[in-house]
Amino acid sequence: MRQKLCSLTMTRRHRQWFLSILLSILLLAGILIVLWVESAPPTARASGPVSLSGRLLDSQGQPVRGAEVVVQAGESHESIALAESQGDGTFVLDLPSNPLPSRLAVEIDRAHFESQEVALATEEVARLNEGESLRLPDIELSRRITPGFWVATLVFVGVLALIALEKLHNTTSAMLGTAIVLATSFVGGAIDPSLFIFDFEQALEYVHFDVIFLVMGMMIVIAVIEETGIFQWMAYQAYRLSRGRAWLLVITLMIITAVASALLDNVTTMLLMTPITIQIALSIGVNPISLLLPEVLASNVGGISTLIGTPTNILIGSYASLTFNDFLTNLTPGVVLAELALIAYVLVVYRRQLFAQGNGLSEAMLARLKESGRITRPQKLVKAGVVFVVMLVFFITGERIHLEPAVTAMVGAVAMLIWVSPDVEGMMKVVDWTTLMFFISLFILVGAIQEVGLISIIAAGIGQVVGENLAATILMVSWSAGFLSGVVDNIPFAAAMLPVVGFLTKTVPGASSQVLYYSLSIGAAMGGNSTLIGSSANLVTAGIAERAGYRITYLDFIKVGLPAMILTVAIGVVWLFIQF
Repeated sequence: MRQKLCSLTMTRRHRQWFLSILLSILLLAGILIVLWVESAPPTARASGPVSLSGRLLDSQGQPVRGAEVVVQAGESHESIALAESQGDGTFVLDLPSNPLPSRLAVEIDRAHFESQEVALATEEVARLNEGESLRLPDIELSRRITPGFWVATLVFVGVLALIALEKLHNTTSAMLGTAIVLATSFVGGAIDPSLFIFDFEQALEYVHFDVIFLVMGMMIVIAVIEETGIFQWMAYQAYRLSRGRAWLLVITLMIITAVASALLDNVTTMLLMTPITIQIALSIGVNPISLLLPEVLASNVGGISTLIGTPTNILIGSYASLTFNDFLTNLTPGVVLAELALIAYVLVVYRRQLFAQGNGLSEAMLARLKESGRITRPQKLVKAGVVFVVMLVFFITGERIHLEPAVTAMVGAVAMLIWVSPDVEGMMKVVDWTTLMFFISLFILVGAIQEVGLISIIAAGIGQVVGENLAATILMVSWSAGFLSGVVDNIPFAAAMLPVVGFLTKTVPGASSQVLYYSLSIGAAMGGNSTLIGSSANLVTAGIAERAGYRITYLDFIKVGLPAMILTVAIGVVWLFIQF
């Protein structure tokens, strides 16, 4: 029995020794294998996704989007990865999992740019094969002047000439230019690729639909409010307060117009104010033009205070992401100073007409104005007022919750249609689709010259002139906008200048405060006062006055408007230097 127990114990010990020796051998073998693997040269890339990324810029440091980026293998030029640069110029290429060839090159191709090839170094390829993602240094692409460049440039200049010479309606001119650009891209580009400008999808990317919906929404809102008679009532109250004194009346009307233009927009304000102003002028025996011209000058200046006050501010705010509060806080003091100087200027220019009148009031005319100036639908006014006040609150505070002004305008328009005036078909008819089509066509035209590189060339030229001097840049942007907005409508000019100002904002030291966008706002809006065609509000006012028998000629307007522009722009520039 003891012998059996001893034998069993020895057997168990032998097994334990055997297992211990076996485990030791296996552990030693594992360590040797690990050391051998780590010391062996890499023959294949580690598992997991590997990417090659980078960013494309033009000569002005602006991102290049829509470029085709291809990774090609060695001498065979076989494509192994393909990507497209995004809006910020970046691209990311996902590489295949099998080992990469020792020679790789990145081929970059983009319309209106020179094709470029970037060869990867041997060390960079080795890093990719080891499973490490690689980011290339920023790649600068050189512009290429093609026949498409000249087509887009000549078409844009031709459209501006048609607008300035009034040979065609503004919208017709812009749509004609858009049609030529697109036809050249699709038809001409199929015959000769160098004629290609951009495709339809790229053209639509240049359209700021937030601007389109903001303008459309505000048109509906104002149309509903207009039905209540509130604007005519305000004009009548101005007449009563002045007691027939022309000089006091023009001051009152200019203030009302400036405030209304800031809260609404200058085109809508002049549409509402012009008819009643003509009646008031006739009642006190003065030429209506002596009241209308001061009003429209005040309208163009007053609208600068807010995002929605002028079409140019809408464009600038959308492009530069400036909020309702940004315009209100940074420009309003300067606008007030410019308005005060403008009032003094008007009193001097029209002193004979304004101070030669007595204080007598025509009872018949007073009764007529009282009847036409009464609030016709008070209940609708209360509802519309509630909606409009809520809209103003969201215009001012909306950026805190990332609420776009276009959304506020559209929600307000829908609220007006549902709660205040349910006549949808009637309200849709008051939307100025002609103006909206002008905006869309203009965006595409400006996109065309931006696509082919004209804007970059202009930006580079201005940058060389002003260098890194912020003060010189402010003066150049403001005064060039002021004078050139009188040559063409300030809307297309502002739209064309936005990419230029965007480039200067990024390159001129100290311009990160967005002061150059405010310079463009002041120059373009106040510059609209220099000539009859400088602003859409000018043309609207002249059209209504002419139908009433009082024609405002180009020469009449420039005699009063050009000095007013110089005066107000000078004050606006001084304010910018004080503020920034």
